[in-house]
Amino acid sequence: MEPNFKVNMNEYLPLRDVVFNTLRQAILRGELKPGERLMEIQLANKLGVSRTPIREAIRKLELEGLVLMIPRKGAEVADITEKSMRDVLEVRKALEELAVQLTCDKITKEQIRELEEAAEEFKRILESSDVTEIAEADVHFHDIIYKATDNQRLIQLLNNLGEQMYRYRVEYLKNPEAYPQLVAEHEEIIRHIERKEKEKATEIVCKHIDNQVEAVIDVIRMKNN
Repeated sequence: MEPNFKVNMNEYLPLRDVVFNTLRQAILRGELKPGERLMEIQLANKLGVSRTPIREAIRKLELEGLVLMIPRKGAEVADITEKSMRDVLEVRKALEELAVQLTCDKITKEQIRELEEAAEEFKRILESSDVTEIAEADVHFHDIIYKATDNQRLIQLLNNLGEQMYRYRVEYLKNPEAYPQLVAEHEEIIRHIERKEKEKATEIVCKHIDNQVEAVIDVIRMKNN
């Protein structure tokens, strides 16, 4: 069946970024499925662009772990594996622990308000059926915590890692049963950060990530059975 995605032009973005975002969304939404070949000519024709932005997008998608380059075969959509997911989330957990501890020391009242607003926005967007919108709202919440660390190297590492784990976040958020727990965890994180309770804030952040790990493992195992 022909995938039903198309390029959405944005006058503020270079064409290569528009193509990258289009293919990324198609993979995350499952319109391009694991194991599916990414043929440059076919994609260029479908999206009405040249092969150059397609090639650049595929390279970026490979860096995110969404695409694999197979010798003598070319590019294909990467499968979600338990090993790759654990590798990414183990590193994320260690960096998030550091981030929340630094944030407890450095966060301003204005940033606390931003966190509260982001948590409310996340709750509002949960009513949407668009899982990528929900994922973006979750990313925004965590980005405020990262920014509050005032550590540019840590922020850069977390942002790079965030790109690699975005797919797992989307898989987790496909299950609406997880939403009440996520909302409660966001509220707990804010409360402990505001009170500068490092130990409790770290504990809830770890729990937040562990819940995601277990939920995505369940999805992976169901797909493999």
